[in-house]
Amino acid sequence: MNIIVCVKQVPDTTEIKIDPVKGTLIRDGVPAIMNPDDKGGLELALRLKEQHGATVTVVSMGPPQADVMLREALAMGADRAILISDRKFAGADTLATSYTLAGCIKTLDYDLIIAGRQAIDGDTAQVAPEMAEHLGLPQVTYVVDADITPEGLIVKKENEDCVQTLAVEGKCVLTVLASAFKPRYMTVAGIIDAYDREVEVWSAEKIDVDENLLGLKGSPTKVFRSFPKALKAPGEVHELSDEEAVELIFNRLKEKHII
Repeated sequence: MNIIVCVKQVPDTTEIKIDPVKGTLIRDGVPAIMNPDDKGGLELALRLKEQHGATVTVVSMGPPQADVMLREALAMGADRAILISDRKFAGADTLATSYTLAGCIKTLDYDLIIAGRQAIDGDTAQVAPEMAEHLGLPQVTYVVDADITPEGLIVKKENEDCVQTLAVEGKCVLTVLASAFKPRYMTVAGIIDAYDREVEVWSAEKIDVDENLLGLKGSPTKVFRSFPKALKAPGEVHELSDEEAVELIFNRLKEKHII
């Protein structure tokens, strides 16, 4: 069994600041990490590898410095790492990104594709579902567990009010919630081994794509401005009896036309 895991290097959003003049992210000095949902997806793939036997390939689209993140994936237990990196990919929105990733995956042998639900630097949750559409594959999102049985792939996905169990036939794309998986730590031997191995770097010429659909040229959406979330006004504190509190809440909800 061959499993592909799509991962992204993202800025640690707990350290992010925004330029008040340009409205853009200030990335200088901000540590880069593996996207948490993607790391959960990698953990799921490694569990399936341990339980059933598999080859795990991690694929990322990004700049050369993403090499460090991919070596982290190798140190955790991945078997192969591919970095899709080319100036032609610059400025890609979710559609162009998903098209590029799909173009790479088309050239690989795979049975299952796993990705994170969304990236913490964009929060769109669009790339993996769009990639599934490019590849013509079924998809299951918000995955909290998956296993291979004699009947096929059994997947559990989180809904608003329940956990749904699905049986999936054939190849598919899963998007994983980080909260459902505790990623393993790298071992010392794994780290040493990871830096003795090759991270393959693929340019646009090596993948199955139309270059007119890459990067900024192939992106129908543009980000014109970024800004921090506005702070809420301080709340009001009331010391009331139970009856007075109920009356106050009722009147406030009525004022806002909620009831």
